[in-house]
Amino acid sequence: MNYVYLLKRLVYMLAAVLAVSSAVFAITTLVPGNVANYILGTGATEERVAQVEADLGLDRPVHVQYLDFVGGVLTLDFGESFVSGQPVSEMIWPRLIRTLQLAAVAMTISIVTAIPLGIVAAAKRDTIVDQLVTTTSYIGLSVPSFVSATLLLLLFTSPPLELFPRGGYVALKNGVIPWLHHLLLPAIAMNTVILAYVLRQTRSSMVETLESEYIRTARLKGVAESKVLFGHAFRNGLLPTVTVLALNFGWMMGAVVIIEEIFAYPGVGEMIIQAVDSRDLPVLQAAILVPTIAFIIANFVADIVYTLLDPRITLGE
Repeated sequence: MNYVYLLKRLVYMLAAVLAVSSAVFAITTLVPGNVANYILGTGATEERVAQVEADLGLDRPVHVQYLDFVGGVLTLDFGESFVSGQPVSEMIWPRLIRTLQLAAVAMTISIVTAIPLGIVAAAKRDTIVDQLVTTTSYIGLSVPSFVSATLLLLLFTSPPLELFPRGGYVALKNGVIPWLHHLLLPAIAMNTVILAYVLRQTRSSMVETLESEYIRTARLKGVAESKVLFGHAFRNGLLPTVTVLALNFGWMMGAVVIIEEIFAYPGVGEMIIQAVDSRDLPVLQAAILVPTIAFIIANFVADIVYTLLDPRITLGE
């Protein structure tokens, strides 16, 4: 494993976290509306509003608020909710775990379906199988997540099927089947576009790899096609797919707001909408920043996978 490469990637990851923290702070402080007015109501006096702003620390200079915010990010202490007074960390972690569970199920669906289908399409290039798989991927790319979520909700939660609950969440400790029963439909809805991207990337990279000189040499030597496919081509052909999976994890963190709202799923996405409605800045900042950091970490993990798949990778590659 190239440890110098990974160390440099770690430095880049920390720099990205700092940059994203700054952007989140700048954007959320520009959110229109006043949380003091939300707490007190529209009939509050200016003196009372000023007192609540002072209690919440909103009357301090912006640069002081920013330094406190960055310090909190580095220590994973996001302060207290303006509305409920609860520590934001205690509020967000249970919801983040639920959102990551949803993303993990969606990602697993992509890996166990899209990658094998992409390999089959590449191995059966220009056949009816390849055309069928490619056409299916085009359909998946053309259906936005909110459309697929609405259709799935109508088809599988209403009579006559009613195969899945309309929404909600059941903890894993209550059983794998009930847990998965509530997760599967929103995970499929979130996964429609991602699965198509992963499938197409896997097919494209495998086709390119199968046309390489070393693959032709292996075939000329009489190596069995299954060994050529999985022993020689699979490892190199998978590298671009790892990139797509890492990037699509970030896409999931964005789509989760819509999916969780449609399925009434109590995750970070639902938390963001509630925080925007109440102008609860600490909750909003944490709810945006934490999933973003999770995406940055996912890309760092992808870098580790790169070095495992191809130890020759260096920082410039």
